[in-house]
Amino acid sequence: MAGKFTKCMMLCCSVKVSKGDMGSESYEEAIAALSKLLSDKADLGSVAAAKIKQITAELDAAADPTLFDPIKRIETGFLHFKKEKYEKNPDLYGALAKGQSPKTKYSGVGAAIEYAVLHLKVENIVVIGHSCCGGIKGLMSIPDDGTTASDFIEQWVSICAPAKNKVKSENNELSFSEQCTNCEKEAVNVSLGNLLTYPFVREAVVKKTLVLKGAHYDFVNGKFDLWNLNFQITPL
Repeated sequence: MAGKFTKCMMLCCSVKVSKGDMGSESYEEAIAALSKLLSDKADLGSVAAAKIKQITAELDAAADPTLFDPIKRIETGFLHFKKEKYEKNPDLYGALAKGQSPKTKYSGVGAAIEYAVLHLKVENIVVIGHSCCGGIKGLMSIPDDGTTASDFIEQWVSICAPAKNKVKSENNELSFSEQCTNCEKEAVNVSLGNLLTYPFVREAVVKKTLVLKGAHYDFVNGKFDLWNLNFQITPL
């Protein structure tokens, strides 16, 4: 698609295209060819003609970056993933739900956010939590007296202690597993709040050139939730 992908720092390509398969026509030439086909082939039938008109409209929309909806793109992308990957590989995602053992970890959040906001001029930042999060489970397992079992892990996850406290106070009757799920989502909200400690993020949000959104990917049940937060920020 010709939309402005930098709006949400997301690039998605579902089809591999070789150089030999790429058309040499310009966008204008492609539209002109479709229009000519419509006028010359009146006997195509209503179904075929309607399909061509649909494709023409989609090309028009794709060529106009103002019509590109990054949130809709995330939603349709997830639905495609759920149908083509998640539902076709239940054993894989069932195993992932029991735990993961990654061999490599990369972390460069602060620098990446600064580059995205100041240089790429992204218009949306989506913070995504996920089901069966080991960090959240560890956070929820810390005793109320603050006793720790390691030197650094509890300190690392304690940044989301406000999320844990909210879940404990509002949903204490839920099972531990349900509390962890709620905390995974609340931790996203805490992270969204923490993003506002970056002055360039806060400034962009105040100017309404940047929108912060939260999301939660439940790979156990194949669900994806997306939400907005009203920070009620006013310029200083």
